[in-house]
Amino acid sequence: RRVREAVVSTQSTGRMHIKEVIIDGFKSYAQRTQVRNFDPQFNAITGLNGSGKSNILDAICFVLGISNLSQVRATNLQELVYKNGQAGITKASVTIVFDNTDKKQSPLGYENFDELTITRQVVVGGRNRYLINGSNANNNRVSDLFRSVQLNINNPHFLIMQGRITKVLNMKPQEILSMIEEAAGTSLYESKKQAALKTIEKKDNKLTDINQILQEELNPTLEKLKAERVSYLEYQKIERKIETLTRLVVAYKYTRAEHIDQNAEQEVNQLQKQIDSLDGEVEECKNKISRIADEIRNLESTKKEDASNKLQELETKMGECSKREVKAKSDLDNLLDSVKQEEKEKEKTMKSIKTTEALITSKSSELGGIRDDAERYKELEETERVNVEKAEANYAAVQAGQMEGEDGQQLTYTEHLIKLKDELSEAQTANKQAQLKLKHSQSTIRKMEGDSKKAEKEIAKETADYNAAVSAVTRLEQQMERLGFSEQEHGNLEQRKRQLEDSVANASRQVDDLLHKYPQLHFDFASPSRDFDRSRVKGLVADLFTIPDTAFATALEVAAGGRLYNVVTDTEDTSSLLIKHGQLRRRYVMIPLNKIRSNVISSEVVGNAKRLVGDGNCHLALDVIKYSREMEPAMKYCFGGVLICRTKEQAKRVAFDKSVKKKVITLEGDVYDPAGTLTGGSRNT
Repeated sequence: RRVREAVVSTQSTGRMHIKEVIIDGFKSYAQRTQVRNFDPQFNAITGLNGSGKSNILDAICFVLGISNLSQVRATNLQELVYKNGQAGITKASVTIVFDNTDKKQSPLGYENFDELTITRQVVVGGRNRYLINGSNANNNRVSDLFRSVQLNINNPHFLIMQGRITKVLNMKPQEILSMIEEAAGTSLYESKKQAALKTIEKKDNKLTDINQILQEELNPTLEKLKAERVSYLEYQKIERKIETLTRLVVAYKYTRAEHIDQNAEQEVNQLQKQIDSLDGEVEECKNKISRIADEIRNLESTKKEDASNKLQELETKMGECSKREVKAKSDLDNLLDSVKQEEKEKEKTMKSIKTTEALITSKSSELGGIRDDAERYKELEETERVNVEKAEANYAAVQAGQMEGEDGQQLTYTEHLIKLKDELSEAQTANKQAQLKLKHSQSTIRKMEGDSKKAEKEIAKETADYNAAVSAVTRLEQQMERLGFSEQEHGNLEQRKRQLEDSVANASRQVDDLLHKYPQLHFDFASPSRDFDRSRVKGLVADLFTIPDTAFATALEVAAGGRLYNVVTDTEDTSSLLIKHGQLRRRYVMIPLNKIRSNVISSEVVGNAKRLVGDGNCHLALDVIKYSREMEPAMKYCFGGVLICRTKEQAKRVAFDKSVKKKVITLEGDVYDPAGTLTGGSRNT
């Protein structure tokens, strides 16, 4: 049965009208479809039931910005995508090309364009955007553009659906006036006027609230702050006076301390002079003692030479000298006692004049510098002495027939000769090793020659197999003639083959596009060695399991995270070979099946979670996928530690219950972690 549906335009010739509609991924149009050659005044769409006639009208309403989705037989924007995005198509796009050659009727701001291209796109997940001539535009801008040319899709009388003609004819005068205003384009400004009046009313209310806040809260606070400001200025004035007086007090104390310092310095100078005079007296006494000792030595020598004649005289003189010596020692002791007494007085005086410590410290530092110079000269003398001793030791070593080795050890010529012989022996050993390597290479060459002969035999065998295959082909051709082979049927089969090849090519292109869009799903590697068994590499985790219920797809993707793109191998040795010699194009995490360990949630905890929210509302992530038994360690590692709940409330209840305390993910991908973190929001698809 054929059914007709019509889209009627009431615009006169020359007005802006539709030239072309391009539909891609919208409702039943999975592939890009172009509808051209629209008439400026009247158009009808005909076809069989289910052929997509209504979807073309829905696509036009979609671009015009319809807000009541029930008129396009949908409850949300995601339902406008082909098969709700579950067939691999995640975006619906509709483009309408308008003829804008009549500049008098052009929308404001678009008089310079002969054509207007308006596109609306919706992506699974709710993202929606408009484009005008390829540039992004917001919803209000597009709505104003259409309403300026009397295209208000949200007018209840814009679309006259089947069965509503009689209702239009029986409309009340006010409803007819509204329809006329919409057709004339004045309703746009009336709606803007109403919106502006509402905005003004809101602003007036806000202004009243602000004035009330000023009178009740801000003005009293301002008066209080003014009073506090006066107090603060008075406080600053007093602070400045205190600072001035403090400076005067400090200046007075400084002047007084300077005067005391000058007096103390004079006292120190006087004491220093007394100390210098006492030091001179002590030095003079020491000189006297030295002279007396010289005289005693001279007298003793004279006594030995002329002991017989002048013994009595010398003894007399010696007695006198001894007396003088005793007297001198007594005087020296007295002087030393006086010096000690003066030093005690000096210490007492130094304690009372602390303000002169800076001057004494500076003198001490100068004295320390002189001592440092003396120590430096002593170190220099010691260094020169060591160098001389080392030179003498080297000279003695050369005379003894020794020489210094590379490591600083002293070697005799004999030892040096032995060392050279050892080096010669090492060189001979290296030569023998090279000869062994040469022999090994020669044996390898002989082995390769044997392999070459073996290959020639295999070629001869393959030649015989080829001849046998030719004979078999001849026999088959004879059998085909006996069976009545038809060229026409063969041609039909060839055509069918080409069609299948085209389908395979299209599928390959789609696969390539998907791989380009999701490069992390493509895993390729080179064989690490010539005899490497590629079945030892199982592939990406994402390729090793299936999801019977696609409602769990988002939750499973969040549960596994980056582990979806880990590579599963049989052993850790295979993983090591892949990393070292597999020529991987990017970094991968390897999961060796024989080593991987996992922490799977116990059945007791899973049972507690199901009792909290119901058996059908909570699942272990591992239980909602299918995989081979060989992959069980990897699947437990990726999905064994996470629970999946249907709603946020259920996930929150399970995650923070004391009997569970495990990470829970909702079907929408929100994560509830008992550690206290929550993850959710928009997800790019």
